[in-house]
Amino acid sequence: MNFLAHIYLSGDNELISIGNFAADGVRGKNYESYSDEIQVGILLHRAIDSYTDAHPIFRKSTKRLHKHYGHYSGVIVDIFYDHFLAKNWKMYSDTPLAVYVDNFYQSLKKHMAMLPPRYQHIAPIMIEGNWLLSYASIAGIQSVLNGMNRRTKGISKMNEATRELKAYYQDFEDDFTTFFEALIVFSEQKRLELKQLYKL
Repeated sequence: MNFLAHIYLSGDNELISIGNFAADGVRGKNYESYSDEIQVGILLHRAIDSYTDAHPIFRKSTKRLHKHYGHYSGVIVDIFYDHFLAKNWKMYSDTPLAVYVDNFYQSLKKHMAMLPPRYQHIAPIMIEGNWLLSYASIAGIQSVLNGMNRRTKGISKMNEATRELKAYYQDFEDDFTTFFEALIVFSEQKRLELKQLYKL
């Protein structure tokens, strides 16, 4: 899953959300140097990714892209799924998306010093571009994919993937809706297990 989903699946604990957001910037056992709540967020992120990558519905989504995007297909579907979460946000939260993401941005600013170096660089750019809110539109997704393609020096061709998003829009949305229901249940259980493990 991409940024918005990871943040949402963290629940209402601010530091767990921060850890979940920045987990890809922490390698191996380096997570052990962070506070307990950040550690829970990082471990939750890893569990969500493992669950997602192995899930048959997620794999069904990636198969629509594999011919043209190869191993980048999973990254693209992550971004597509964030689009459907943002677009259908009212189904998942009573807090308006604009308010929710602004609250998270304020949290990021407050805790910037504890982010891994890579995310200390990414976070201000994300806030300035309001990435999380932009996911709700196809234009916003196009902008994200353009950036991802630049980071692969044009090799991934991810900037072209809105073509498939538009062509199979309902199929991707149906996949997301069914999968996300299962992911919410999984994440709530895993978060509870981790909080109990850390006695939070």
